[in-house]
Amino acid sequence: MFRFTRVAAFVATGLILAGAGALAQSTARYGGSVYSGAPDLPLTLSMVMAGGGPSNFHTTTLVGVLAGKNADAEVAKLTKQYGEENVKAYLTTFDFVVNDAVKRATEAGVKFPATPLPDPKDGKALTVALYKAGIDPSSGFNVEYMLDHLVSHPIHDQVMDDIDAKYGKTADGVYHSVTLVVFQDLKKAYNL
Repeated sequence: MFRFTRVAAFVATGLILAGAGALAQSTARYGGSVYSGAPDLPLTLSMVMAGGGPSNFHTTTLVGVLAGKNADAEVAKLTKQYGEENVKAYLTTFDFVVNDAVKRATEAGVKFPATPLPDPKDGKALTVALYKAGIDPSSGFNVEYMLDHLVSHPIHDQVMDDIDAKYGKTADGVYHSVTLVVFQDLKKAYNL
């Protein structure tokens, strides 16, 4: 599914960027701190709804909302940077992540709110909220910190184990690395 040398470089880059020097003290898998507070379920619901809802979630739909008029350019950039095959695999993994997280949360008895916040149609507001949820006090934006914030650290950890079991650890690393790049690009686009 992935070309090892290219992906290994992407994973290494993602680990360095995500960790920002915190790998040695980290309890998070890919670096940085663990967010151990309550998940922000209205934000989680907003992200899932922006991607088409829990029964019809598509990462491409979410990227379309988050990036707005820049969505096609973002996909083209990622394709040039990672290759078409790796971007397709990333999108498949991201779709799996959301579906699995919703499944795991439901199994754990998590009750999602009726109202998402922010408005799932407001790409900039949703980007800002997701980006802020990922601000690790020890290292800046971190994908793992954001995911902990969205679904809780234990559910995030279980979903990563599920990715590893279904697609392999390389796919898990690429998922985190590419998501980091997407949020770095969104940060620039919205001047966050």
